[in-house]
Amino acid sequence: MVIEFADGLHEYVTTPVKRVLQLCGQDTYYLQTANSRYRLEVRSAESSVVDQPVAN
Repeated sequence: MVIEFADGLHEYVTTPVKRVLQLCGQDTYYLQTANSRYRLEVRSAESSVVDQPVAN
């Protein structure tokens, strides 16, 4: 997975994604890779990723 930050200048490449969880009725997703977890919030037509990984 490649995460591109809103500034368009930075991107982050992760290990392969193991699982994706969406909270029911919300536009919040949790992505788990081999060594990290991320929260993705869809706020409009564009997606954005919180820039701090969730602790393992």
